[in-house]
Amino acid sequence: MEKKHALAYFLEDLWSKGFKLSDEDVRFIYFGKNSTNASEWKTIIAVRTTLKVQQNFDPSFYISILELIAAPSIRTKRHAYRHIDQRLSVGGSAAKKRV
Repeated sequence: MEKKHALAYFLEDLWSKGFKLSDEDVRFIYFGKNSTNASEWKTIIAVRTTLKVQQNFDPSFYISILELIAAPSIRTKRHAYRHIDQRLSVGGSAAKKRV
């Protein structure tokens, strides 16, 4: 898989597995990626985390996760997931909605 198209392949894979994002959701995913200047792998992590935690695509939750991990100081997937886990664990389930 080419790294520069990883997000497109990821979204297509979701579609093939039966998870249908609307065109508006896909446009918002790319909008968030471009507005935060996030890399493809960070965008995929943000989408994956949003779907796992919210059980559907929640644009505000997605953008908050993406903003959280878009920082240049987050250089690895492990660091990104650790940062998300720390943020989500603060304050229990109420924090999950606020992230």
